Amino acid sequence: MAANIRLEVVTPRKEVVNEEAQIIVAPGVLGEFGVLTGHTPFMTSLKIGTIRYTDAQGQERCVFVSGGFAEALPDKVTVLAESADRRCDIDLARAQAAMERAQKRIEDKSDEIDFTRAHLALRRSIQRIQLAESRRS
Repeated sequence: MAANIRLEVVTPRKEVVNEEAQIIVAPGVLGEFGVLTGHTPFMTSLKIGTIRYTDAQGQERCVFVSGGFAEALPDKVTVLAESADRRCDIDLARAQAAMERAQKRIEDKSDEIDFTRAHLALRRSIQRIQLAESRRS
């Protein structure tokens, strides 16, 4: 069996993940990428999406990230994200409320609305909802 690689996902407020993984797949801005132990070092930006990884026991785990940066080293992947949540920690009702707020802001044609921020909020909430609902299937 191959050696594991350490995954660390941190935000300005908390450490979300710090554990060994067999494989890590993350949403890079240029496309999804996977990392195994011994990977060539690199850094990349992340887009809003889901980091999927298989833990040391072989269980698939998922973490929502709202973009950020990832550094891959031969023995560790570090993710710095503005916000991140494990799938099991996503509050579905809160994500749905955030989606409704973002949709209302987008529908409002006022000049006072920052449409870029509203669209990003909508994308984040939709991604969280999809991830939270995937645990039910």
